[in-house]
Amino acid sequence: MNKATDKNGGGLRYYLINGITLYRLIASLVLILLIFLGQSDIFKWLLAQSFFTDAVDGYLARRLKVTSLFGARLDSVADDLTIVAAMAGVVFFKMVFVREQKAIFILLLVLFLVQNVLAFSRYGKMSSFHTYLAKLSAVLQGVFFILLFFLQQPVYWLFYTAALFTAADLAEEIILILLLPQWKANVKGLYWLLKNRRTA
Repeated sequence: MNKATDKNGGGLRYYLINGITLYRLIASLVLILLIFLGQSDIFKWLLAQSFFTDAVDGYLARRLKVTSLFGARLDSVADDLTIVAAMAGVVFFKMVFVREQKAIFILLLVLFLVQNVLAFSRYGKMSSFHTYLAKLSAVLQGVFFILLFFLQQPVYWLFYTAALFTAADLAEEIILILLLPQWKANVKGLYWLLKNRRTA
């Protein structure tokens, strides 16, 4: 999701959107600390709040027409750290589930590492494509993680759906990195990139 600076000159909207995103970044570090402290109850509530603020700043950014490269980068870092914190929480608090689904987790981890290694080797920084597929995957991930910590049993169909879309998103981003020689933010997706190239 795209957050950041006001095209009309900055001001309050810039600080509001970036402030929410920065909160999520800091909250991800607190989530990691809560894992080490074994505070699973506080962890799940803060995690739910982090996913909620992700939806809020995305909505506000679109509603207020607030965009910038800095915001895109900040959002990508906050998103990835939140997912890393969520995954760490799953490993520490839901180890039985992780062992049960380890093949899927390993596949997603490999794709995530490949995507980030390629981005840093090609651009020297994380990608910030914010594709439609990435946004859909983020919603599915957020809903699954929240339900995983609040319900007694995992919602398996939601997990498989989220995993499928996440794998597709990571694969698409790997292809985008290979196709785009220069870093670019807010790419709708592979289809739109190829379509624009054909019409250019």
